[in-house]
Amino acid sequence: MDDKGLSLKDSVWSQLDRKAGAIIELTIRQLRHRLSTWVVLGVGFLIMLLLLAFYVDSVRDGFESIDNDGDSVDEDEDGYPLGQEMKYGHSDLDSSQYPGVGKYVFAGEIDYNDLFRNISGNYTWFGKGILDPVWINVNYSNNSEQWTGKINWQDEITSCPDGEAFVDWDFNNYGSACDYGDGKYVFWGEFQAEGYIEVPIYETLYWGFYTGSFYVEPDPVSMYIDEDDINWDDNLLQSSQGFDDDGDCIRENWSEDSNWIYLDDEGEEFDNDKNDNGIICDVQWIVDGDGNVIVINKDSNVDEDPIDEKFMGESSHRTFIIGVGKMAFVILLGLFLPLFLSLGLIRDETENGTLHYLLSKPIHRGEFIIYRLLGYLTVTGIYIISLSLFMGIISSLLGPGESIIRLSDLPIWLGIGFATILVLCAYGALFNTLALITPKYGIYVCIFIGVWEFVMGILTIANPNWTISAISINHWALQIIDSIVLIAWPDTLQLQQMSLAFNLETGLDLFWKPPAHTLGTSNPLVSIVVSIVMLFLFTISMLGIGQSIFKNREIM
Repeated sequence: MDDKGLSLKDSVWSQLDRKAGAIIELTIRQLRHRLSTWVVLGVGFLIMLLLLAFYVDSVRDGFESIDNDGDSVDEDEDGYPLGQEMKYGHSDLDSSQYPGVGKYVFAGEIDYNDLFRNISGNYTWFGKGILDPVWINVNYSNNSEQWTGKINWQDEITSCPDGEAFVDWDFNNYGSACDYGDGKYVFWGEFQAEGYIEVPIYETLYWGFYTGSFYVEPDPVSMYIDEDDINWDDNLLQSSQGFDDDGDCIRENWSEDSNWIYLDDEGEEFDNDKNDNGIICDVQWIVDGDGNVIVINKDSNVDEDPIDEKFMGESSHRTFIIGVGKMAFVILLGLFLPLFLSLGLIRDETENGTLHYLLSKPIHRGEFIIYRLLGYLTVTGIYIISLSLFMGIISSLLGPGESIIRLSDLPIWLGIGFATILVLCAYGALFNTLALITPKYGIYVCIFIGVWEFVMGILTIANPNWTISAISINHWALQIIDSIVLIAWPDTLQLQQMSLAFNLETGLDLFWKPPAHTLGTSNPLVSIVVSIVMLFLFTISMLGIGQSIFKNREIM
């Protein structure tokens, strides 16, 4: 009994509950029996399975280490990686320069217009001509790549074409030779030999020799991958960190003739005190008042080639969760579910002729809209929460870490589900209202808005500080995800800065940015509250507009 002596079942509130329950149940039943509902829910589930398949495949393959600083390459293909050539002061763009080659001494040349065009001797030759050799150093090059310029005498030397060399025919490939007969060779390129050479008219030849040559064993390429790991002892009070593991910053015992090395690992001018802290070859870690690493400034070639698997595993796992949460849940499902399920909540009843019957009951038209939206949210909300928990459990079991399941991932997935439900509520109210305003063209207007929201979502992911993106709905849901990530994983900002500073291509910076709407506090909780308020205000305003239109409309 209530305070007026009426039975609770006859009170206003119980009647309201019955009306609400009836309309919500009716909406759920209608959505459940629509083929379009199961199609769109099934497509969403298949998308998630596909994304999980890609993730499982990447986890199974592992993370292959890459050369972050590029010193393992061998551009001139002389068998010596760039890192080794740098130690000896040689360029990796000239195959004649390599560790142990000694110093090249220029001896002479025949220019294109010189009168005398014959020369004999024992030199390293560069140019074009006809060689009558005493001996040829066939071990000078074992490289068959034409562009290097070195002639590979170990390969079979084919016969020259018929006719007079350089008159009836000429060479087209640099770094090649052919058998001219009578023990002579026509050449164009670089080689070592002793003999007599004729230089054709309008062609050039120059020669010299190397002094102080000695043999240096080529280093394996693996020596220059993961050779300069990130050195940080987690001591935030010690800002100067880092150690030049591979010695390419300090350069002790390196060749003095290394002036050609003018760029660092970032393609900028080499500076062993690039961060200007007065300490050479170190890394400066800067933290904010909350103890978060916000900036990492490193000197040239320090901690520039970290162990990728050590950092890529965690960063890539977070990138997957954030990327799926933003792109698949908020932007795709957040748009398509209300587009297919909420657009006809009132319109379909009008077209089916059932709206007049429903509104003949003692129910306010404004209440009817709210109850229809609650029924739609019940279906989509259960679906989203179930899908987010499914994704969370699977990814938590497969993610990096020593424990069987990563419990820290579950709050993120629940936050993604919560943000998506808020988006579904806002879009549902918006699309339902547009269907009331223009029943005939509402679908086209909603599609246009959907395209707009998709573009704004991409812009928000790229840069949440752009003012134009703040006028979209999904902007605020994406901000909720960014904030929850920072709460559940407080070191995300640090991982992001490490990725940027040490050239770790994790993709984390692509999908995550610090929350923008903290009202100057840098507190992610403030951003969550602001974003929720904005979404609620938008939803309520759309409901108000929809109710004002619906209550004055004549139902035929």
